[in-house]
Order: sequence, then C-alpha cells, then structure tokens
Amino acid sequence: MYTIDGRQRNKPYPLGVNIEFDYTYFSVVMKEGKDCGIILYDKKTGREKRIPFCEQNKFGSIYSMAVKDLDADRYSYNFYDGGLVFTDPYAKVIHGHEKWGKQASMLKGGFLAKDYPWEKDKPVKIPYEDSIIYCLNVRAFTKHKSSGVLHKGTFRGIIEKIPHLKELGVTTVELMPAYEFDEIEKPKAGITIDDLYSQFAKEPDIKGKLNCWGYKEGYYFAPKAAFGADKDVTWEFKDMVKALHENGMEVIMQFYFPNTVKQGVIFDVVKYWVLEYHIDGVHLKGERIPLHVIGTEPLLTDTKLFYYDFPYEQIYGENEMPKFRNLASYKDDYMHTVRRFLKGDDGMLENFLELQRRNPGKYGIINYVTNYDTFTLADMVSYEKKHNEANGENNVDGSDCNLTWNCGIEGNTRKKNIASLRKRQMKNALTMLFMSQGTPLIYSGDELGNSRFGNNNPYCQDNETGWIKWNRNRLGEEIFSYLKDLIRLKKAHRILHQSNELKILDYTGCGYPDLSYHGEEAWRPDLNHYSRHVGAMYCGCYAKNRKGEEDNFFYIAYNMHWHPHVFALPKLPKGMEWSLFTDTGADGGADTGQETEKGKQYVDVKPRSIRIYISKQEEGAVVKNKNQYIRSAF
Repeated sequence: MYTIDGRQRNKPYPLGVNIEFDYTYFSVVMKEGKDCGIILYDKKTGREKRIPFCEQNKFGSIYSMAVKDLDADRYSYNFYDGGLVFTDPYAKVIHGHEKWGKQASMLKGGFLAKDYPWEKDKPVKIPYEDSIIYCLNVRAFTKHKSSGVLHKGTFRGIIEKIPHLKELGVTTVELMPAYEFDEIEKPKAGITIDDLYSQFAKEPDIKGKLNCWGYKEGYYFAPKAAFGADKDVTWEFKDMVKALHENGMEVIMQFYFPNTVKQGVIFDVVKYWVLEYHIDGVHLKGERIPLHVIGTEPLLTDTKLFYYDFPYEQIYGENEMPKFRNLASYKDDYMHTVRRFLKGDDGMLENFLELQRRNPGKYGIINYVTNYDTFTLADMVSYEKKHNEANGENNVDGSDCNLTWNCGIEGNTRKKNIASLRKRQMKNALTMLFMSQGTPLIYSGDELGNSRFGNNNPYCQDNETGWIKWNRNRLGEEIFSYLKDLIRLKKAHRILHQSNELKILDYTGCGYPDLSYHGEEAWRPDLNHYSRHVGAMYCGCYAKNRKGEEDNFFYIAYNMHWHPHVFALPKLPKGMEWSLFTDTGADGGADTGQETEKGKQYVDVKPRSIRIYISKQEEGAVVKNKNQYIRSAF
C-alpha cells in the first residue's frame, strides 16, 4: 500500500516519474491546473485511484508529488487536468501499444524497471575517421521471412544479425525512429478507427496505412513497445545496446521533432537516452532544435551528434578544437553530387573532388549515396522516376529529384548488357563513397542488392517492398563481397581516412603532395566543365599505422565518361611499382588479384568504371627505408 508523504519535499525536476529509494516522484506540466492530479490504474483489479495535486505541489506550471512505497509493478498511470485525461509525455514506458498495428483505447504510462545489469558496459567512442555507419529500420531490417532470425522485426532481431554486421565491417548502427510513436495513420474522412482495423488488411491504400518509419511526434522517452520481442522492451533495448558495444559497435538514435515540440523537451530527450540507455549518439531531425545548447552541453562532448548543419562558429571559438569530434554535418549534398557525376552530368567533376576530400578538423562529415527516403543502391541504377503508386497518394509523395539514371530501361530487365552496366554503376557508387575522406554511411539492404521496386518513399510499405530481403542472388553476393573488401581496404589504410582534411600540398618535404590530381598526363588533370574523368593520387608518407610504418600510395582512376580514357600513372619513389587492386568493370570482389602494372606509364580505363592502384615493392628491389611503402593491401 502506498502513502502520500506531505513532509517529503516534492521535486519539480526531472519531469515525468522518477524513483529514489522508497519514494516515487511524479512531476508534470499542467495547462489549466485547477483540478489536476495523478490517476493510478491497478493492473490486477482494473480500479482507478485519483490523487489530486494541491497548491503546495505547484512550481510555476509544474505540479509534483512524492508517493511512498508505491508498487510500480502493480500500477500504470496517467494525469488528469480538469476533464482532460492524458498520458505523461515524459513516460519512460508506454502501455497499450505493445502489438504492431493495434492500440488500446487509452495509452498509459508505466514505470521503468530498476537496476539493469550494465556490468562493464561503456561507450565505444569511435572517431568519425574510423567509423562505418549502417542505417536501418528496426522492423524492416529482420521482418522478412528470409532474415532467418527468431525474433523478426525487433531489437532482439538486431542482436541476432550482429554477425552479419561484423562480417561487413560496420562500426556504428543508426536506428530510424525507435521511440514510441503511433504507426496507425489517421483514417480519411468518414472512416472510423474500427473500420481501419477491420479493413486495412484488404484495402490498405484506401482505408488507412501503417507508418513504419515514425517521423512524427511521439513519446520520446520510451522505446517502441511493438519493436520488442520481450515483455519489458526497455531491458531488450538495453540488451541490444550492450550486445553491440560488446562487439565494438556504436548505437545512434534518430529523433524527429516537429515544431510543436518544445526545445526544453528536446534537450531532455537527448540527455535521457545517453544516460539511461548508453547510446553513443543522436541524429537530430527537425527545424527548431536547440543546436547551440546541445552542442555545448558538457555531458554530450563524447556523444556523436548529427544534424543537417550545426552553427559551428557559435559552438567553437576561432582557435578552439574539440578533444573528440562529436558533431557532424549530415546532409544530401554528397549524394546529389555523386549521383550526377555517376550518370555523367556536365560540370560535376570539381564539385565531386571537393566533396571527396572534405573532412574538417572540428566536425565530421557523413557521406552517403543512398538513404531511407530515396532509391536503394539497386534502384538508383534501375529507375529514373519514382514509382510510389502503392502508397495510395497518386504518386505525389516522395522526392521528384532523384538524380538517377536507369542505364537505358526503366525497371527490371533481362538484357545482359544493361544488367552488367547497372552492376558496374553500383560498384562505382560504392567505390566513390569509400574512397572519400568523410564518414561513409550504408543504408540497410544495399549490401545485398535490395530493391524497393522504384518506391523512394516506402514509409507505409510494411511488406515485401519495405522489408529487407536476405536471400541473396548472384548480384547480391557480388555486391556484398565487393563492399566488404572496400571496407577492409579503407580500415587498413590511414591515408584513406584521415582525421583532418588533405591539403593538396607537399608540407613535409617528401617530394609528393598528400593528394594530387592527374589526367592523361601525370600532374595535369583536365578539370574542364565537360570533363568526366580524373586520377587522384594519395601519398602514404602522410599517414602511419600503429607501428609507425608509412602507408601505401594510392592512385584512383575515375572515368564516368561513356568513352574509354587513357590515364597516366604517376611515377613512384625508386623501388616501388603500381599494382591493380580493383577494376569496377571486372567481375568479382574488390581484390581482383591482377598482376603488377610493371613498367607501364599509361593505362586504359573502360567507360563508366573506376580502377584503384596500390603501390608495392618491386621484386628484387632494395629499399633503404624499411618502413617505406611495403605494406600489402590489407
């Protein structure tokens, strides 16, 4: 039996419900505040008990109360304000939404289970230059029957897929909204909720839809119950975080805040998830985010924070450098430029090269060529126009600016030449992404050649269109192998993932700039408006591994023209020669194992293809400096 202890000092902050020793503290903002209080619901008997707030419980617009010896397992709760009964916006648990696609007539707040055994868990804290991000939707990731997991569409399903993520080389998992939100879209005029439940299965496009993505206002302090396989979703989420941490992977949470959400709430949400759930970062989405406050909060200096663009000049002083680069710009600029360069548009070469090397010292840059709200990697080379008819919105939803090329035919084809070109273009896009200096992000399913059949906005496709298909075909196997090799290559060579932007200068006196550009003649790139090809050389003198050994030289020949081009191979230091690592025009994984380009000064690069060359020691050559460029590709 609980008691109301009038002698115990009430606490207006933190808002919501917080348990300390024998006391449960309730705190909430009331709009009217004339007749307001707490409603306790007894789970065993179904009875309700109203506990009114009194004037001494009031701090501004906040009302609070201390309840002693409350059996949290026995009760759920709501608040009342006059005739209005509402669910706590700060509720740590939400009851009534445990089953996907179904919702109780009234949601209720629940109490957080005590003392989760975190054991030795701690943030992974991977620098941006060492990160490989993998973005996924919790339900879509493992819901398909081909996923092979026991707990499909849940946080526990992600745990089951950790071996896949590790094999690929992922360091950071970014979750699309996984806080509690209402996936049931409001029915159209004249359609009741009962109609929606009974008729949705037969007529989803007419009677209503389920929003699988959750970019809407929700209960931000509670993990989404329908994404849980266990009875206690809060422990399941923590199990997922702990399991990913044990495997060396970070967890980033996306939060979408519409303009109706107060900035103070946003700030509280970010701090809460970092402290309570040990997440490693937050991707903030919305227009009224308190960026300066969040960006300067001491609690979050080790927490990765993504946003379209932070006011860096307000957060950092002119000569101030963060000890840990935790802020990052996350926007579509890179994707748009790469897609246009990939399909051969005029005037893209210089923009492409600028974004390839962009890597500020104060903050990170998140690069991607696909994401949730656009075409998948396979669809990017198969469709030029969106095909969102199944969403039931007359194909007006989703972006019309996809900047893609279908390689000659819209949609599926059996023509071998087009299928071969599409595969090459997919490899080209991945190669550009992983040869850039910023942090690469992969959207889930792209590594398997996953298609959404031209739908670039499948937010309501809780089916074969929206789910990841895990049964790999020949294309999926080849793309997976190629991507895995690219990730291994990037991780193995520091010159490909520096902590600061390359200067295109020889600032150490080694005889080579850190980065240089070339054309049909070495050191003379063609950067004209119509040019679609260029060679980029990275000098390994500017990067060292943990043993203090200097890295390899790299030469990357980009040819996005529909004609072949001759590229000059820049001369290497004495005793070194170029070795071909990959040619996107060839079949198989990245490590093609082709012979050394011994004595060659020029190479022919096929249309719409990329080659990567790596320096190696000439056979029989005597190298005076034992650390000089003798490393293998991996």
